Amino acid sequence: MKRPAIPLRWLALAVITALAAALRLVDLGAVRVDPFYDAAVRSMGVSWHNFFFGAYEPGGSVSIDKPPVDLWLQVASVKLLGWGSASLKLPEALAGTAAVPLLYGAIRRPFGTIAGLVAALALAVLPIEVITARSDTMDGVMMLMLVLALFLLVRACASEHRGTVWLLGAAAALGIAFNVKLLESLVALPGLFALALLGMPPGAARRARQLLAATAVYVVVALSWLGATLLFPAHERPWAIGSVNGSAWNAAFVFNGTERISGKAAEVGQARGPAGRIAAPSPTRLLARTGQLPGKWLGWETLAALLLGVFALIALTRRRAGRLGRATAIGVFVWLATGIVLFSQMARLHPRYVESFTPAVAGMIGIGIGLIAAAGNRTRWLALPLTALLALPLAVSIEAVTAHVTDAGNVGGLAPGEQQALSAYLTPRQGSAHYELAAGAATAVASLIVQDQRPVLMLTTYNGRPLTSVAELKLAIARGEVRYAFINSVCGPHSTKATSGCAPAARWVRVHATDVSRQAGLAPGLLWRLP
Repeated sequence: MKRPAIPLRWLALAVITALAAALRLVDLGAVRVDPFYDAAVRSMGVSWHNFFFGAYEPGGSVSIDKPPVDLWLQVASVKLLGWGSASLKLPEALAGTAAVPLLYGAIRRPFGTIAGLVAALALAVLPIEVITARSDTMDGVMMLMLVLALFLLVRACASEHRGTVWLLGAAAALGIAFNVKLLESLVALPGLFALALLGMPPGAARRARQLLAATAVYVVVALSWLGATLLFPAHERPWAIGSVNGSAWNAAFVFNGTERISGKAAEVGQARGPAGRIAAPSPTRLLARTGQLPGKWLGWETLAALLLGVFALIALTRRRAGRLGRATAIGVFVWLATGIVLFSQMARLHPRYVESFTPAVAGMIGIGIGLIAAAGNRTRWLALPLTALLALPLAVSIEAVTAHVTDAGNVGGLAPGEQQALSAYLTPRQGSAHYELAAGAATAVASLIVQDQRPVLMLTTYNGRPLTSVAELKLAIARGEVRYAFINSVCGPHSTKATSGCAPAARWVRVHATDVSRQAGLAPGLLWRLP
């Protein structure tokens, strides 16, 4: 008896998924890691307290500026596979791969196999998605949760009897996305809400109840980690880096929220490398030829998606289209347009942020080409050449993989020679000290934390905001808890309040401590032996 043949569409999807996996996993360990978040992964493995709060240093005094949900996956990865560059980035690479067949499932249901396969292929080869999935930042996992929400929402709109269950599942997935990357995940909300509003089965009262229930689920899941932090006494909660009052809520909604849009807050973990800056806000920003987000990484695919999206909406108004198809097309187009408008005008933009709308770019390309393929003999011949254009982003992605391009930052990344000299000098001179050293800035010694996994006394948090007072530093010295200080920021006559070297505790160190930098093989003024 012959085995039933495997449908051609599943073979095609398997090939596309394998391509996505190869682009994200090949030579993954060679991509530079992010010291800031890797220090947190290292510190979170020390205790359950640190694990829950996303502690940045092993002593648990400060935490990263975001919920640690994605970092939980990274901690699990390094515990299972051992500490290494590849294991740190594996959850993101797998998330980027898994999103590809999931997007196929979301687009295929309303628009057919060709649309689903093209959408999956577009996401698989999209350069900025490949680069982000190969970096140890959390945007790739957030993107997977957004695609999952889209998939579940399409299922909800297609189901007459179990639609509510699928809808609540989509709301929960969006809530998890918020816990991964906070307000960045909200870029998908207008489009997904439009899809639900237009696509759920008829019945105004029933639809209102369903949407209210979904809203409640979303809010509960989205605020679950932030709410859980309040169950602990204030003295047990680490100071959230970036906040003005130590609160994770402030870091989430101000530092990572309103100040990101206005450009007031700097980005923790963002490298300023030779690639240059992000282009200034403008309608053509995503099409920039150079900079940290060149058009070949995203912009040209976004332009294609926009044009195909306009065609799709016009085509769906001129022919009889089902409720699900029309709602999905409108929802994905709104998601796409929201991303274009926001990231064209946002004051402070970094490449990984756009992961919040890359599924809409790929999905809209799939929908448009799928409709062209189904339009009839006169236009069907266009579908294959349009799909072949995805060879261009594939070439760019291969180039990025070969060059080990990363979207991660380098905050706290000491020069290798400086780090080795510092660690070699401090290790035999610790005695019974609890802290390896006192750091002038919380983000100054991330790579040292990764290497030595020792508690660090932070004198300031972010932007030079004092965390440890002079009196507290003196008490720690008197108790024998800390013997050295590392101050890598100079306080000059023109320095601002954001200069960590100008904090009272740092200035006290320079006056009362002994400079032992030369003995440690460092430049003068960096390492001080405390009195």
